[in-house]
Amino acid sequence: MKRSGSADLPLHYGYVPPWLSERMSKLGLAIVETIISEYGNAEVLRRLSDPFWFQSLGAVMGMDWHSSGITTSVMGALKRAINPHSKELGIYICGGKGKSSRNTPTELLRIGEQTGIDANYLVRCSRLSAKVDNTAIQDGFQLYLHSFIVNDKAEWAVVQQGMSPGNATARRYHWHSPSITSFVEEPHTFIYGQNQGKILNLVAHESSSARNVMMEITREAPQLMISEAQKLVMPAHHDGRAKDVDLKRLGAMLWLAHEKKPQDFEELLLLEGVGPRTLQSLALVSEVIYGTPSRFKDPARFSFAHGGKDGHPFPVPVKVYDETISILQRAVEKSRLGYADKTQAIRRLSEISFEAEKDFVPNTNLNRVIKKERTDSWKYGGRTVFGKEKPPVSSQLKLF
Repeated sequence: MKRSGSADLPLHYGYVPPWLSERMSKLGLAIVETIISEYGNAEVLRRLSDPFWFQSLGAVMGMDWHSSGITTSVMGALKRAINPHSKELGIYICGGKGKSSRNTPTELLRIGEQTGIDANYLVRCSRLSAKVDNTAIQDGFQLYLHSFIVNDKAEWAVVQQGMSPGNATARRYHWHSPSITSFVEEPHTFIYGQNQGKILNLVAHESSSARNVMMEITREAPQLMISEAQKLVMPAHHDGRAKDVDLKRLGAMLWLAHEKKPQDFEELLLLEGVGPRTLQSLALVSEVIYGTPSRFKDPARFSFAHGGKDGHPFPVPVKVYDETISILQRAVEKSRLGYADKTQAIRRLSEISFEAEKDFVPNTNLNRVIKKERTDSWKYGGRTVFGKEKPPVSSQLKLF
């Protein structure tokens, strides 16, 4: 098994308000449906196993762009939205946070009865992936969330997260099944994180004596050391800063949405009537659906679609969020009926933004962009966990 990635995240406490969790489910379902329509359900599994794409998905959904809460909220939203449509989509999500994680075997067995896939094998994969990250690698993070995603061809992905209260961080682990050969023969592509001092690594070559006591689980002797590949460690600061985003990519997209107009592009005529602010969100959602892996190295950029529930980089623009969901849902429905015009128009948004980057020279006015979003937030139904945004005093005076 090649574990596809992991991410270190600041540990945040709190909750996702119902007004946001409902929208996250709707947007998540529309994004997944579009990906399946374009690429098939195996592509959903591949993307969920990429820590950078997963973080970008959470950001575009309006969650805090860098916190541990993205994992629980995104997987919870996807499970609520996808499972009622599992038969038609061919994707099932099991497990979850805390007690829900322990229901994974039962849920997989039920799926096996419904589909005929080998559920016992999937239960074994679920348990072993958790054992490797929680027991074979004792890095100071104890798992508290385990989500197992499987499609109708028995391909699967795992998204699970551990907590280290001592240093207030969480670590997310991603798995992807297609390259599976063994859980104990070089099981990870890499493991990394901030230095925790000495750790117990039972899948390292030097751990042969300790490994013997684990043979009941592993059955085989691993041979190779863990190799390090890519790394996603989110910063401790909550606010979005220029160093967190690719200003060339973000700037080109903002310029297209606000300086250019949809009617300037023949390909976007089908989206006529969509305002610049909604176009901004649609462009980022489009990239989450159609972008290549290299486009997700700066997940913070995707928070400029729908902000964050704690107000960073700005409050969630509820009206824009609802319009984005509506446009994407209509595109999915039209695609089902054989009309792909709207879907193609949405796809072109990310392509045009990419093309604009070639000659775009960014400035350093990110703080000005954020300030304007916050100032205008009330116009778009801006909302955070602290309440609804109100017009500035000067704007309130103009209303009377």
